[in-house]
Amino acid sequence: MSILETLGLKKQDPLPEITPILPEEIYASAVLELKDVIAPSALKITPRELNLGDRIARTFFVISYPRYLADSWFSPIINLDAVFDVSIYIHPVDTADILRKFQKKVAEVESQISMREEKGMVRDPKLAAAYSNLEVLRDQLQQAQERLFDVGLYITIYGNTMEELDRVESEIKSMLESKLIYLKPALFRQEEGFKSVIPASTDLLGVHSKLNSSPLSSVFPFISFNLTSDRGILYGINRHNYSLVLFDRFSMENYNSVTFATSGAGKSFATKLEILRTLMFDTDVIVIDPEREYEFMAEAAGGRYFNISLTSPHHINPFDLPLPAEGETTADVLRTNTIALVGLFRIMLSGLSPEEDSLIDRAITETYALKDITAESDLSRAVPPLLSDFEMVLSGMEGSESLVNRLSKFTRGTWSEFINRPTNVNINKKFIVFSVRDMEDELKTVAMHIVTHYIWNAVRKDLKKRLLVIDEAWWMMKSEDTASFLFGMTKRGRKYFLGVSTITQDVSDFLRSPYGLPIITNSAIQMLLKQSPTSIDMVQKTFNLTDEEKYLLLESDVGEGIFFAGLKHVAIKILASYTEEQIITSDPSQVLQIREAKKELAEEEKNHGGINIAGIANIT
Repeated sequence: MSILETLGLKKQDPLPEITPILPEEIYASAVLELKDVIAPSALKITPRELNLGDRIARTFFVISYPRYLADSWFSPIINLDAVFDVSIYIHPVDTADILRKFQKKVAEVESQISMREEKGMVRDPKLAAAYSNLEVLRDQLQQAQERLFDVGLYITIYGNTMEELDRVESEIKSMLESKLIYLKPALFRQEEGFKSVIPASTDLLGVHSKLNSSPLSSVFPFISFNLTSDRGILYGINRHNYSLVLFDRFSMENYNSVTFATSGAGKSFATKLEILRTLMFDTDVIVIDPEREYEFMAEAAGGRYFNISLTSPHHINPFDLPLPAEGETTADVLRTNTIALVGLFRIMLSGLSPEEDSLIDRAITETYALKDITAESDLSRAVPPLLSDFEMVLSGMEGSESLVNRLSKFTRGTWSEFINRPTNVNINKKFIVFSVRDMEDELKTVAMHIVTHYIWNAVRKDLKKRLLVIDEAWWMMKSEDTASFLFGMTKRGRKYFLGVSTITQDVSDFLRSPYGLPIITNSAIQMLLKQSPTSIDMVQKTFNLTDEEKYLLLESDVGEGIFFAGLKHVAIKILASYTEEQIITSDPSQVLQIREAKKELAEEEKNHGGINIAGIANIT
């Protein structure tokens, strides 16, 4: 059989034309489009749900709202541990048109009330409330204080099985119905519902409720309880969904933080835990410790511990001068240090009159000049004066008798050992602790001012990532000069890669200072642990807490509270590993156990002439 016969052609039939397929057409036929990628393998539409491949979707719409909507009422839904999509369609309503309808509606309600009165019937509370609400809303619309909107709120939930879908539906319904907000499934309209929820901005369902601006604003923002970043340290566990609260303070617009808590709520524990974890990320940490709580931690972490007291061998000379930073001159350094010293003397001498303030300012300049330190000097070779040099210069000035008498206790009296000595401390370790516990209460504010000023000079001298922790900061807030200096550090610290962590249990004293609220405002991170009933109202007002958050802080256990980072905040529980807890604990019973273990270890070493390495590991 010939080839033509095989093809079913006769000899006289013409050969069919064969159109060649171009390579471009072959390539184009195999190219995937976006819709091919995102489309499910199969689609089935039923009255109550959609089957999208292996997943099932069901869409709902809100049909009814209560008379009042609380702030963030939608947050529990947004933070639900389930897969779902939400769309909110907001259609503005013409105010003039709605006012005409309101006028007619008000007349109808008013007529019904009049008719009931004429018939001698009992007043209907529903009609009275409706009339009052209509009048108030009409006035607000007329004055442009409110606007009216047609609002459609649609939710599509997803699940792998019908049981999972029903469970999520029941959970969402129970949450909303407890707030008198009611949902209905889009029966026989699941396709339109699904298309309305996907990000295509097409409101095919068209199920709307009229809301004015105030209740509509309660839907926003979508407050997320997740606060996890891709870098930083572990602050704790999210109490809502048990996710990790990971955050890096040095990624914020400023690096400062404030911590408020009542005594025994775990603020020192949380702070020590942050310090321990921060040290692992190439950050230097400096602590001002008013209660000697960080001594053991400094030893365990290989840091340095300075005890600042009247009998301590550690001294800081307030007349020390830092080397000029980049862009600064010696004159700038002298001017800044003179201002700080005037503030220090104002604290030491229990206030200064305007005349005394002027005398002190002039005496400081002449004291530096006595040591050949002027605006043209090389500070790297300068030897700073002492307080006794300042007293000598001041005593030669007319009208300084009262100042010299008040200053003598710091130069020749009981307190001379504390302040009238050259500086002999060095903060060249990654972890430094200054303890002022043994300092008399009358001098504690002075000591904290001197220490913070010394730290500030060191920070400006050497640019490095640092964290300064000021525990029981209310001591510094007692004086306006120390509070002002602390506020200056929080404002300028970012320039020198410094984060200031302010911790206090006395919220009222802290906020009573004019610098208390500005310090909070300039702190990107805020942590609130358990609060006392006497201060909770002030805390609620300062941090704009809801009533639920207020009661959460009142009822929190040790180490529980609210963690703020910028505009986000979560309920947090602070947890530590066993080893971390042994290093940072402030619990007196645990501290005694550690001390007893140390004594036993020392006795064993003394008796046997050796060291039990396992014992040391267990203690530290």
